[in-house]
Amino acid sequence: MKIGELAARAGCQVQTIRFYESEGLMQPPERGANNYRNYDEAHEKRLRFILRCRSLDMAHSEIRILLNLQDDPGRPCDEVNALLEEHVRHVQVRISELTLLKRQIQEIRSACAGGGCIGDCGALESLQQTTGENPSASRRHIKGVHA
Repeated sequence: MKIGELAARAGCQVQTIRFYESEGLMQPPERGANNYRNYDEAHEKRLRFILRCRSLDMAHSEIRILLNLQDDPGRPCDEVNALLEEHVRHVQVRISELTLLKRQIQEIRSACAGGGCIGDCGALESLQQTTGENPSASRRHIKGVHA
């Protein structure tokens, strides 16, 4: 199948497939006489696996490890479980960070009673105040970032 059909079957964009190929997560397909990529069911299965892992917010490094483990079916699955447990810890940290972020935003929002003019907006005034927080720490809430 051609890349467009693979993308449609997997529910992703063609650029996504090309990106995963460039990252080494997908094996390069055979090329036909017309130089078009020819994908098979194994490519589709692997792509669906990658997309499922991404839907669980796994980093490419985690997916790469899982793919390597999957490619060696005789190995014990302890490494898979260890990786998943570590990912759960990352998720729990992010939940804590997002809970704090939500609380901070709600506090800023509560500084404005509403109905006034922008020049008297307590929320905007609150946003101008420096909190002393590490700016890079405040960016960790971005999807897919494991600190």
